[in-house]
Amino acid sequence: MISLLGPRRRSLVQLQQATCVALRLSTRRSSRLLAPRRAASTVTDLHCFPSVGEKLHGFTIRQKEHVPELHLTAVHLNHDKTGADYLHVAREDKNNVFGIGFKTNPPDATGVPHILEHTTLYPVRDPFFKMLPRSLSNFMNAFTSSDHTTYPFATTNTQDFQNLLSVYLDATLHPLLKGEDFRQEGWRLGPENPRLPETPAGFAGPNQLKDNIVFKGVVYNEMKGQMSDANYLYYIRFTEHIFPAIKNSGGDPQFITDLTHPQLVEFSRKNYHPTNAKIFTYGDMPLSDHLQQVGSVLNAFDKEKADTDIKLPLDLNSGPLNVTVDGPIDSFTSENRQFKTSTSWFMGDSTDVVETFSVGILSSLLLDGYGSPLYRALIESELGSSFTPNTGLDTSGKIPIFSVGVSGVLEADVPKVKETVQHVFRESFSARFSDEKVQGILHQLELALRHKTANFGIGVMEKTLSSWFNGRDPMRELAWNEVIDEFKRRYAQGGYLESLLQKYLVNDNNFTFTMVGSPTFNKELDESEMVRRDAMLSELSAKLGSVEAAISKLKDEELELLRIQEEAQHADVSCLPSLHVSDISRQKEHKPVRESQVDDVDVVWREAPTNGLSYFQALNVLNFLPDDLRLLLPLFNDCIMRLGTTNRTMEQWEDLIKLRTGGISVASFLVSSPTELERFSEGLHISGFALDKNIPVMLEVIRSLITETDFTSPTAPRMILELLRSTTNGALDSIAGSGHRYAVNAAAANLSRKSWVQEQQSGLSQLQATANLLCDAESSSDRLGDLIGKLRQIQSFAISRSSAFRVRMVCEPSSASGNENILQKWLATLPSASRAPPTLKQDKFMSHSGPVLYDLPYKVYYSGLAMQTVPFVDPSSAPLSVLSQLLTHKYLHPEIREKGGAYGAGASNGPTKGIFTLSSYRDPNPIASLKVFKNSGFFARDRAWTERELEEAKLGIFQGLDAPTSVDEEGMRYFMSGVTDEMEQRWREQVLDVTARDVNRVAQKFLVDPLQQAICVLGEKKEWANSSEWDVKKLSFGRQEDIVSGSNSEATATTP
Repeated sequence: MISLLGPRRRSLVQLQQATCVALRLSTRRSSRLLAPRRAASTVTDLHCFPSVGEKLHGFTIRQKEHVPELHLTAVHLNHDKTGADYLHVAREDKNNVFGIGFKTNPPDATGVPHILEHTTLYPVRDPFFKMLPRSLSNFMNAFTSSDHTTYPFATTNTQDFQNLLSVYLDATLHPLLKGEDFRQEGWRLGPENPRLPETPAGFAGPNQLKDNIVFKGVVYNEMKGQMSDANYLYYIRFTEHIFPAIKNSGGDPQFITDLTHPQLVEFSRKNYHPTNAKIFTYGDMPLSDHLQQVGSVLNAFDKEKADTDIKLPLDLNSGPLNVTVDGPIDSFTSENRQFKTSTSWFMGDSTDVVETFSVGILSSLLLDGYGSPLYRALIESELGSSFTPNTGLDTSGKIPIFSVGVSGVLEADVPKVKETVQHVFRESFSARFSDEKVQGILHQLELALRHKTANFGIGVMEKTLSSWFNGRDPMRELAWNEVIDEFKRRYAQGGYLESLLQKYLVNDNNFTFTMVGSPTFNKELDESEMVRRDAMLSELSAKLGSVEAAISKLKDEELELLRIQEEAQHADVSCLPSLHVSDISRQKEHKPVRESQVDDVDVVWREAPTNGLSYFQALNVLNFLPDDLRLLLPLFNDCIMRLGTTNRTMEQWEDLIKLRTGGISVASFLVSSPTELERFSEGLHISGFALDKNIPVMLEVIRSLITETDFTSPTAPRMILELLRSTTNGALDSIAGSGHRYAVNAAAANLSRKSWVQEQQSGLSQLQATANLLCDAESSSDRLGDLIGKLRQIQSFAISRSSAFRVRMVCEPSSASGNENILQKWLATLPSASRAPPTLKQDKFMSHSGPVLYDLPYKVYYSGLAMQTVPFVDPSSAPLSVLSQLLTHKYLHPEIREKGGAYGAGASNGPTKGIFTLSSYRDPNPIASLKVFKNSGFFARDRAWTERELEEAKLGIFQGLDAPTSVDEEGMRYFMSGVTDEMEQRWREQVLDVTARDVNRVAQKFLVDPLQQAICVLGEKKEWANSSEWDVKKLSFGRQEDIVSGSNSEATATTP
């Protein structure tokens, strides 16, 4: 998996609600906490750890420190024999984390660190995938970052932790790195389908023979998909030019095919060594146990030379640099706005933790929120439609890089973007920054730290490793109070942030990077791939004497790899440790809720330790919603967080939200009934959290924004257009990031009205509808006026005190009574009842069973097959979930990923949705994958499933079912969908009791003999889609009226 380390601009209206996210804020900042302190527990008691200089199991303690504001104790150690660096973070948290990382500066763009991550193997192939169903881990992955590679996991089970630790250490430090695994995971050249009958001799010329030869490999196809994401492409090309010393660690398909297996082996030998490693553990398990197990493995190695080379970006001291490159066209953006441009400055040295924190505050002041000066100057002014993906402060390297840019720019306006940014810097220096805004940022950090998150340890690891590999002291990264105290001291002297602005940003030592959309970009990529293929075939043909001989050799190699892959499916994996179903409790952990009525509104209460925070959640059920208004709900939600009210601008509202709350949000929701397949609820979901004392303010902010947002102001039309442009710009990239989900949701939309409504809310239909709205609004002021009228209509019933309105509160037991009084007063201020709008249009849902292709400019495909099953309480629900696990690990993964070269494939059962899906991700051959999908039911029906296989499937289910949850999520499932504790307990027992016969039965009923199935594929239209079987649709900017639906019709998604 590639980790995109570029910063993402964050709106402080929706600031992070998890401490681990706060730890990874672009500021890399620390915070003086106002959270209540507590005495160190036994787990974190500093005296329970050896003194500095003492030795334990072959490690020497270098530093140790208790950090009360984070409720943790950190211990920094070195392994005596190898010099391996080790950081242990002790905390009262049962979700324990391990991670081992290696410095992996890439020598070129062949993706050798990334391919090594995929081919790091144990005595069995794919040890990490094979451990997934043998574990109760709630997190297991591997990440290739720009200059290091990390292998982390998290689990609450002690035996599971020890099992996974043994596998991770053995797999990374003793990898097999077989040639066939390099060919499977990296790249190879071979026939697209080696088992197809050959064309008879004399009937096929050399060109026809060559056309069947393609580049394959999991990483190769993954990166073809990644490069189809224009945002990723912009970021990686920007990084390559500003940071030429750091090559593309993920790999560029143009260069991946230059990598050889011996080069991979040598890179592993050089870099995957304890001397070159950073090891991290976190949680409540004893450090001594970890050191004993880790040390026993490390002791087999001797110390070698570590890679301490810290790469640096370009030298900008000689003045401004400019680079322009070509990129793909964004079909969701106007033809004359195909430019993306950004300018970057360096901001000191990240080893200066206080200054790095401080320039992070500066970055937030300049960029975050609709009221920020750079948002107003660049996007509100219509210079661009959205920020470029590199916008923000990136502190992942030794030198922090601050970048600002916009997409959707006119060619003539490209120079103006940089000029405007520099003008904002000068104005900000002269005007000085608002203290209220600075205090709002600090308040957000305080609340983020108070929030009790389930994945705090993973957040600490992610924050620490990057800086650790770049020469920073990991202990300093956790010194929150020291850093914030020093920031406050400097800030109190006056002009501190302005001095940093002047020091780093008010100069011409910058780098401007521009990407121009080219209509021939994708075609040129295809041609380049064919040139590389032909060159390799020609070289092989010259060596073997003919094209036919070369192709025959490639076919033989491909068939041999298939043989190895098929043998591996039956390999003995007993050498891998495993938990057992007996390790799972039959009894669900009970987290009680209570229910009450406040002014006839149903309220669900979850009382638990929350560090003085109260969490609010509300649902306004809108089951009467007309179809045309449903499509506008996402835009309405954006509007109420953008337009402002008659008495406050949005900037003023943002300042209040930051100062008095942890963030508020409004979104559409749809939930299924657990008892009836076709029954569902939809409407608006409202949430927020704050310190107990600020709950009245937070609720009043919510009421005001929903009921008083001013759609009639002179600026409202401009802001609505701005929101529409921001949503459509880059929409294709958002699809590519999770194309398999869009595919299965679009397929399911053909099966039932419930799934169709979901697609209207958040699927491809929603994206096309937004593009159509923008086209209409830009072309006609009357249509824009009609749109505003519909948004005001939604506002009239968006929130009300009625039986359709429900509330959930999570708070300390001592705060419940006070919150109930506050809630009662607030509910009294709401409108008394919803005013149901007239049904303006008839229901558009029509069942459709034929396969659908969305013709999109991606170099790989995303496929989905969906079928309706049963509601949550049906006895078949549990066997279907077990079936999904079995198909994923025993059939789809080996057939579609290993043999087919797709990046991913899997089956999923949505127990509360009543939908079973099969999907593939970044798939070079969707037709072959659809054949695998079709055969899945027969495979599952006819297989004699063993007890070991059933046990692994059940363990896979309970990984998610019993994963730790954040305190604000407790009681949410019951509140949202009505799934009771009794229903969950019954389903839990049913899963544990599923038999092989149950799996065979549901495979026959729902996969072999389904009442209805639907298929959707996303990607470029090829010859196979020309048959009458396929219904071809397009997504693009501009209204395209639907052509009469029929065989192979060209049509757009549903429009409002």
